[in-house]
Amino acid sequence: MTTDQIINYDGKIASEVVLEDKTAVEQIRLIPQLVDDDKQTIFKLIDKMLTNKNF
Repeated sequence: MTTDQIINYDGKIASEVVLEDKTAVEQIRLIPQLVDDDKQTIFKLIDKMLTNKNF
């Protein structure tokens, strides 16, 4: 949500949160808040990328 949306709140709750201004460290700190399936997907992607890089 933008600050304008918060200040002029019209009662609608955002259905999706977009992390546009978060640094990589902040994003990593948010991973534990995800559901288990999403966490596993993230870690599988990281493992795959690291494996490809090593070969």
